[in-house]
Amino acid sequence: MNKVLSELLKGLRLVDPQQSKHIAVFPIFTTVNHSPDYLTLAEALEQRLLLVTEVSPHGSVPELRVINKAQKPVLLLDGEEVRGAKQNRVLNTSILVPADEYVEIPVSCTEQGRWAYVSHEFSDSGHVLHASLRARKTSDVTASLVAEAGFQSDQGKVWDGISELACKLSIDNSNTGALRDVFEAKQADMDAALADFPLIPQQRGMLVMINGEPVGLDYVSLAPASARLHGKLIKSYVMEALARKPKKAKSPNAIRDQAHEFVAEAVACKAKEFKSIGLGEDCRCKGQGVVGSALFYEKTVIHSAFFRVDEQEQVGHMSEMSRRRDNRVY
Repeated sequence: MNKVLSELLKGLRLVDPQQSKHIAVFPIFTTVNHSPDYLTLAEALEQRLLLVTEVSPHGSVPELRVINKAQKPVLLLDGEEVRGAKQNRVLNTSILVPADEYVEIPVSCTEQGRWAYVSHEFSDSGHVLHASLRARKTSDVTASLVAEAGFQSDQGKVWDGISELACKLSIDNSNTGALRDVFEAKQADMDAALADFPLIPQQRGMLVMINGEPVGLDYVSLAPASARLHGKLIKSYVMEALARKPKKAKSPNAIRDQAHEFVAEAVACKAKEFKSIGLGEDCRCKGQGVVGSALFYEKTVIHSAFFRVDEQEQVGHMSEMSRRRDNRVY
């Protein structure tokens, strides 16, 4: 594994978990205090410094155009959703968009039944893809990079994952099969959870356990950016927990041991680096039952995420049918 990422993970400090029902959230802290400055997607859009559109009037499902008008980079987080234009999409990987430049970014559709303009520009949906589907997508994007096919997901798996979530939550999904509609149907549960898992000053992310088992870890290099993303990430993990039946509680010591073991498993992952779409390098990590990624820029980990996966998800196989569907240009 990359030395910078390995040392960062080994140096993470997990404070006492915040617990509610079958969810435990370990706030993450670090002694690393240097990081390039950047804006988040939400604040750049709020300040009208970022423009997200289809790549052309006709559009292309797996790509969007992003124009950064700010004088600093903008972080787009893996799994963040934007809504509008011809259909809602999520980011396939974390990207640091250079200042005063534009890039075309790899995305996946989260609204299967719509291909028609509702707006010229995209806005922030306020949501991040739930953890199990982020894990599957991470595996598939990694497999695509290794196969020299770029940052492609398996679009069929993304749609199936959204349908599966709606089914588990007994939600009659919209005609367009939109992820956003599933999230909004559980808005009250997510709002309640935000009170149960408050942000702590200088927090840099979180490690989340469901039923005493590690589900995912998100690290963000800047405390203000982490604060901006905190609500989105909490809601994404809460949605994951809502889809899993509660099990017998484990002891606090057992939960803490499992959390530290998960970090150790992340450190033990094998890693390979690829040029990022924007600034820096995209590091892909794979271990026994763990997949992850990290965005590096100026020898700093800007964002890193690791997920627990089962053997089938870890394969990251993209079928030829899904690949053709992914690349379809309307």
